[in-house]
Amino acid sequence: MEWIDSPGGFPAPSLGLVVLLAQLATTLYLTGIVWFVQVVHYPLFGAVGPAGFRTYADAHVRRTGWVVGPPMLAELGCAVLLLWLRPAGVPGVALVAGLGLLGVIWASTLGLQVPRHTRLRRGFHADAHRQLVRTNWIRTAAWTARSLLVLAMLAAAMGG
Repeated sequence: MEWIDSPGGFPAPSLGLVVLLAQLATTLYLTGIVWFVQVVHYPLFGAVGPAGFRTYADAHVRRTGWVVGPPMLAELGCAVLLLWLRPAGVPGVALVAGLGLLGVIWASTLGLQVPRHTRLRRGFHADAHRQLVRTNWIRTAAWTARSLLVLAMLAAAMGG
């Protein structure tokens, strides 16, 4: 594991290791969110009812942005930074694979989930709802794989 001398004389982790830990935190957080959304939240959209669905869908999009937007940007920023601050022991191919999974997540979000949410904001539409739940498995799988990958990166950085 990479440690540097701190001003107080105590060992401190390298900047690369700190970024890797931030990467792990954001990735695990987002993986937990996506599993909750996939198993609980999205399926329950169908139970809201047509009368209040537009208001519900608008509130969902507005509130969810604050919960996932900043962590998604932080996760992406950490993944890019790690290309330059790669901790010793972490294979470069793992960093590239992690960025590839982020590409899948962002492409799925922007190309599949956002259009379904846009349709649902006009009112409940059963087909858009089914597609939202079905296509969100892409992000769920990709974030789960990222969690395992980033945990493996940390193990490699720690010499394990």
